[in-house]
Parts: sequence; structure tokens; C-alpha cells
Amino acid sequence: MSRILLFFLLFAAFVFADKSTADSAPFIPKPYLFPADYQTIIDSMLPGSQFGLSIRSLRSGKQIAAIRADSFFTPASTLKTVTTAAALDFLPLHYQAKTSIQLAGSISGKTFRGVIRLRGEGDPNISARFYAEPFFILHSLADSIRSKNIDTLIVRTELDSSYFSGPRKPKHWRSNYFLSWYGAEVTPLIFNDNCALIHLYPSEKEGDTAKVVVEPDVGYVRVNNSLITDKGNRRKWRYALDPDDPVITISGSIGKNVQNAAIVIPVRNPNFYFERAFLQALQDRGLVLVLDTLARSGLELHSISIEGTPLLSFLDEINQRSQNLHAEALFRNFAAAKYQVGNVENGIKGVQEFLRKWKLNPEDFVLFDGCGLSPKNKIKPSSETKLLATMARHPKGKYYINSFAGPGVGSGSKRMQNLEFAWRIRFKTGFINETHGLVGFMPTIDGDTLLIASFLNNTGKNPDNISRNALDSVWSCIYRAANNGYSSLLTMKDLFQQGGHITGLSNRIRFFSEKFLGKPYGMGGPTGEGYLDPTEPKRMINTDSLDCVTYLEHVLALAKSSSEDSLFSTLQKIRYINGQTAYSFRKHYFVADWLGEGKFAKQIFLPNDTSVIRTIPKKDFFKSKKIDYQELDPKLYLRYLPLDKAIEFADSPWQGESTVRGIGFISSRNTLDTFHTGFLILDKGKKPVLRDASYKFKKVLDHELLEYLNSWLGTGKCPGIILFEFL
Repeated sequence: MSRILLFFLLFAAFVFADKSTADSAPFIPKPYLFPADYQTIIDSMLPGSQFGLSIRSLRSGKQIAAIRADSFFTPASTLKTVTTAAALDFLPLHYQAKTSIQLAGSISGKTFRGVIRLRGEGDPNISARFYAEPFFILHSLADSIRSKNIDTLIVRTELDSSYFSGPRKPKHWRSNYFLSWYGAEVTPLIFNDNCALIHLYPSEKEGDTAKVVVEPDVGYVRVNNSLITDKGNRRKWRYALDPDDPVITISGSIGKNVQNAAIVIPVRNPNFYFERAFLQALQDRGLVLVLDTLARSGLELHSISIEGTPLLSFLDEINQRSQNLHAEALFRNFAAAKYQVGNVENGIKGVQEFLRKWKLNPEDFVLFDGCGLSPKNKIKPSSETKLLATMARHPKGKYYINSFAGPGVGSGSKRMQNLEFAWRIRFKTGFINETHGLVGFMPTIDGDTLLIASFLNNTGKNPDNISRNALDSVWSCIYRAANNGYSSLLTMKDLFQQGGHITGLSNRIRFFSEKFLGKPYGMGGPTGEGYLDPTEPKRMINTDSLDCVTYLEHVLALAKSSSEDSLFSTLQKIRYINGQTAYSFRKHYFVADWLGEGKFAKQIFLPNDTSVIRTIPKKDFFKSKKIDYQELDPKLYLRYLPLDKAIEFADSPWQGESTVRGIGFISSRNTLDTFHTGFLILDKGKKPVLRDASYKFKKVLDHELLEYLNSWLGTGKCPGIILFEFL
């Protein structure tokens, strides 16, 4: 079976698991964080590959799921998260790489004679990435010369590339990388990403030599063209790059019907490429240019500099679009700013100093470059998530996080597109030579952020798209578990906005409880602890279906929250003792726990009530869930209004001011306090109305309390009622 087919079968199992039969036994990932499931996905799609995973909670700082998290992995381009973190920590946000020219010589009339010195400080954005065309900055420099009342230049040029030291070709990169655009040489004078675009155009006649055009053509890249025009749509060309000189040799054939054929190549010795582009820009702006290799220098008459795009633009190109040249330039710029010499050695030194500053272990980050192309780079997943946690808390953390890609953005343009609310995720991608990585930030429904580092090494001959899909599947499982119910949270926020003008707790409860009328009843408690507790990992917030208690809880959370951002935490405080989201802390017994805590409601004791003492069997209750309950089973002194008196109350018009209260229906079982609850709508001069999530009617509805109570007469199952007010 092909890996691609297996992926789609696995994906179908996620989506259509509820429609499968027992015989098909589909893989259904757990609705909580379960590393064994993630390993199963990898083993199914990429057998034999090495998988590492670390998931860390930003809130607690603890690693909460791991697979080989303390082993070293080759990170590929996810290494850029380290480079950009160190640079952002040290460099100011207004940092801009500078390019400058100096005119040293003499001026006679409008003619300058002498030397033009070009100095680069590693600005990788002299290109069409940020400007209308790649010559924009160079034309600006030419215009600055013209503004000095100069129209003729008799000059020689000198290149100052001292800002960077070390080889242009990083020594730990594989030789074949230098044949591709992503392996462009690293220089302080950078033009057009140190690349050129080679367009291929077939001739009209078969057998003729095809046309090859260099863009931008500054007379630097030379072409040896033996490409022949063939019939049809054939694309059988090949090309070779000289290892030292800017020469490309193109051979083979191109069909005469082929359109939009192009090759992006890295340019050799890009400092001189920049020089040629600058000279072209001078002529573009109408300056008369005469090159004189014997031109003599003199006094520095003019110095002109242009600052490039700011630091955040660097980060976007590096972390969103994974641009290697930008990463290597920033690596050296950071080193030069910190140690006055921009090279790989100082870049590594600066990263190690940054890691020690933030109490991260430098030995867990083995760097040989700044972009991740070197196969010798190594990172531990657990240490990567520590780094991400550090940067999330960093004073500049929001800029760091926002520089990452995401589904539909940058290198994530085709990643996890089927994931609901995927825009919340931020990640950095990486892949090269049997190595894949995906690291980043995943917000959770409960307001935490998960820091995730996932790596695949030794993927063998598996197609890259299968490796990407495998990591995406793991991340999708994590996201769905950690954000189960997020659509309900958005519904709650929308309802909260609708009720923003309502004041007074009773009025707000009335308003929000009415908004749920008609909602389906959810049997068995439609709400649980989500990914935080595997005991009952149902969604932590659920407006799609409600039982009697969760109906009260969701409405009360809406009524009591001070803002839409506090809705979730308010709901958890209502549902759990001290707001601690865990099955063992959930208020399982309505009177004993929910009312007993006394923070959100208190019982109203009524005339003619009676009382009974019950022992609540919490030990046995929790034992069924394999939870050891350490306390003694509590005794509950239960006061309630007997059913006959309750019917009299329900049959009488309400004489007080209109309000909303809570009502509970006492169970006849000695091991339980109530079996049902709801809101009691009390309008002056009208009989009480029960508003509840009804098991009988399978929805939230209004009906007369009297009718409901009469339905229990003679059954012995409802001894009476309690009333309570909301606090």
C-alpha cells in the first residue's frame, strides 16, 4: 500500500470513525494528550523513521507529553527559532542593516573622478521582497549621487565586505546545496537574494536553439546555451552551474508549446553581483559612467547610506518563509553587533551566551550555522520547548511568536487547512534530506499555550509530503484534544456580547437562560475535563447540548463573567472546587458540592420544610473511576420542601418581585441528593415556571412547575424540592 493512500485512510479514520463497524477497527486518537497515539500515526505512515516530541505547558512550565524528548535530532530549518530568538533578545527592534557608499576623489563641474566604495552590512532585503522591484534601493543610491549635482562618473569601485568574515559557502553544508537557491552564498553585499532567475523560451521552429534570458540581467551571469527547441510540451532540459564562476550551462530540449519555464539559481561570489547591479542602477538613472581601473582615490567627498527594512521584517522572512540567506545574514549581523566581527563562530558564541542568560543549557543546542542546513546541527525536543517557553515570556515575545508561520501563512500555506480555527496556531517548519521538523505555539481552550517540538529524522525514501502529513496529523490530534469545544466558547462570547447591556445578576440569568431555549438535551453529562484529565475527556465547554446541571453552569458563567475573556475560567470555577479542572475536583453532587461550596449559590430554607440525613458515598463513586478518595464519606443534612407543600407553592401566583432562582428536585435514593435541577422563573402575579434542560422533552424549555411536580405524584421518586438563590 502506498504511503499516500495510507495517509488518506488514516485521515478518513479520524473523520468517519463514528460510521465504521467493529470489524474495520479504525484508529481513533484519544481526546486527550496521549503520546502512544502520536507514535502510532508516525509508525503507520513512516515506518522505521525516528520521531521525537515534546509538549510543554506554558502555564506550568512542565513537559506534559514526550517521545524521545531528551534525544538529539537534526532540526533542519526549525533551527531558525534559535537564531531569531538570540538576535531578537540582543538587537533593538529598530535595528536595520545598513548599506553605504563613499565617493573619494575630486569633482570638476558635474564630473566626479575617483573611487566609489561600496560597503555592505548584511541587508538581505535589497530585492523585490519588500520593494516594487529589486533595484529600488540601488536606484535610491544613484538618485542620491545625482542630488549632489553630479552627472558623470569616471571611477573604479572598491568593495568593502569586511563586515562578514569566513567563507561565503558555509563549510558544513553539503555541496549540492550550493546548486539551489536555498543554498545561496552568504555575503554582506546582497542583491536579489544572491540569486538570478533564468527564463527558458522555445523558438518557433523545432531544432532551433531556444532563448535563455537572465533576470535581472546586470551582465554578471553568463549562459552557455545549447538548449534545443523540440515538439510538444517536452521539458527535458538540464543545467549545470560552475562551482566558482557565475556561469550556467543549459542543454537538452524544450517543447515549443512550453510556457513559463524558469530556473532559480544561486549566483557565485555575490559581492561582485551586487557591484554589477549598482553600476547598472547608475546608468538606469541617467548617470554617465566611465570605468577607469586607474582612477585614484582622494578626499572623501560624500558618504551616503541607506538603512534596510527593520528587524521584524528579518524575522518574518526567516520564520514564516524560512529564507536561509536572511537567517545566515542575521546570524552574522547579530555576531557583528555583539562582537564586532560577523562570522559563524561569533554567531554560535552569541547564541550560547543567550541560552546561558535565560538558564537554558547550551549543550542541548549544537549549532554549525544559523539557518539549519548543516546536517551536524542537533537539538533536543525538550530543550526546544524550553526555548519556546522562554520566548513566550520574553519582553519581546509577542514579536517572536507573530513572526512564525501558521496554516495558510508562509511555509504553512498548505498545512493543516482542514483544521477548524487553525489560524490560532503558530509554527516554524523545517525539512531537508530525510529530516522534518515542526515546532511552535498552540493556544488551548483553557487559556494555556502548548509549546510543541516535533522532529522526524531518517525518513528514508518516503516522499516529503508524507512526512509533512504525518507531523500535521500529530499536531491536528493535539489541537483537537486541547481545543475541544472551542466553537462553543466562541458561541458563549457572542452571547456575552449580546447581553452586555443587561445589568443585575437575576436579569442576566433570565436573559442568558432564555437564549438556550430549544437547545438539545445531552444525556450523561455532555461536558468533562477535556485534555486535562483522561478520566472523562469530554469538551470543557459545550453549548451544542446540555444536561440540567451544565445548563445552569453555562448560564451562570455568562451572567457572572466580567468580560468575554473570563468566561472560560468563570465556568471552571463554577464546575470545580477552587476552579481546579480535574474529575476528582468536579462538583459531582449538587447539594453536597455545587451548593455546598457556597460561592455561587446558597439554599433558601422554606417554611414547612423537613430534613433528612444522608451519607454521600464518595469513596465508592470515585473508586468506580479508579480514583482513591482519601476523605471520609460526608454526611449531608438535607432540608427540603415536601412534594405536597411544593405543589401548593407551584399552584400559587408569585407575590414577590420578579426574579430568577434555582430549584433542585430531591432524589428518593439515600445515596443521592438531587436528581434534577433548573431555573425557576418567578414573575409577580404568575405561577412559577420551570426552565430546564429536560430529559423527557430532550431539549431546554419552559413549562409550568406545577405540571412537572404533578407528574411525580404517586411515584415516590421525588420527595420534594429545594430552592436556592444565585450569588
